[in-house]
Amino acid sequence: MVSKDQRRRQLARQKFERQQQRRAQQRSRSRRRNLVIASVVAVVLAASGAVWASTGLGGDKSTSAGSSPSASTASRAKDPCGKAAAGSPGKKQWKTEPSMNISTGSAYTMDLSTTCGDISMKLDAAKAPHTVNSFKFLADQHFFDHTKCHRLTTSGIFVLQCGDPTGTGQGGPGYTIPDENLSAFGKKGSDGTVTYPAGTVAMANTGQPHTGGSQFFLVYKASPLAPSYTPFGTISPAGMKVLQKIAAAGSAPADANGNTAPNATVVIDKATVSKD
Repeated sequence: MVSKDQRRRQLARQKFERQQQRRAQQRSRSRRRNLVIASVVAVVLAASGAVWASTGLGGDKSTSAGSSPSASTASRAKDPCGKAAAGSPGKKQWKTEPSMNISTGSAYTMDLSTTCGDISMKLDAAKAPHTVNSFKFLADQHFFDHTKCHRLTTSGIFVLQCGDPTGTGQGGPGYTIPDENLSAFGKKGSDGTVTYPAGTVAMANTGQPHTGGSQFFLVYKASPLAPSYTPFGTISPAGMKVLQKIAAAGSAPADANGNTAPNATVVIDKATVSKD
């Protein structure tokens, strides 16, 4: 006999699948590339027992399970960040992935000078060479400079998403790169997810294989996700403090694009990738 809890989970999954189909049709009609963290469904353990919940971000930037993400309890917190440097995001695009110009045997560091503080991260060129090479190329081209981090998730998964010069979740560099290092966090659990640890830097994508571009996300708290997002770096302890400050300020309700923007004004004034 099917229990009420099992039935509730079954109905939630069916509803999720129907919505995903509708969203896929909408994307096809509009032909918009939408680089975001794809929807995932995970089991969240609550004090009262297991509850089926949507924890991811849909391919069309709306939450799955049919509801907009709630603003965090800190949604009215004071903006802890400063004023952005003068300048605006670039608009340059490229048709193809840049040629390999890094050494996979060397160590690289990406430094983000932001309005909220400096975030430094070690990049794994050995396990994610295409990704690190692309980020070095884009940083050298000043692609990330003056771009706003457009999404903060505060429920289910805990990430800050950046790297889109349009600030809408739909922008990119004009080319895509292959997925890499997807087995970094072990085998999938029974719900199809693995845990992306706090401090992970990973690629966003459209929900389809090999569709990463320039958008990336910073994990500020361990998050269950499908192993579909290339992990390519680790945030420094000092950078994590900045990230936690941003997260503590909470997020706004979803906008017209489905983005839950951080209440903190997070702008990347300058991004650099350097060989150690």
